[in-house]
Amino acid sequence: MLPVTTKDVEARMLQLRGKLVLIDRDVATLYVVETKRVTEAVRNNPDKFPPGYCFLLQKAEAQQLVENFDRFKTMKHSISNHAFTERGCEDKAQVHPQG
Repeated sequence: MLPVTTKDVEARMLQLRGKLVLIDRDVATLYVVETKRVTEAVRNNPDKFPPGYCFLLQKAEAQQLVENFDRFKTMKHSISNHAFTERGCEDKAQVHPQG
């Protein structure tokens, strides 16, 4: 597995709620894991993801992503979808390091 580059991350960043974020599916793709593993990392390590590091998408936000980005089609039937702020992405890398 190749290391994740800044360019890889920047190519997937979106603006939501006035913040640059990565959607959980993109984090999973970058780290070559299933999206449910990203969700588990958030649930099992709440101290690593305090408020402001990630947030749950509202239904309307998720629907907008599904409608506008092909890579989010699988979100259509998901119950919870997380968005990670830049700081949250840094901590995700610590929870799920490369190698």
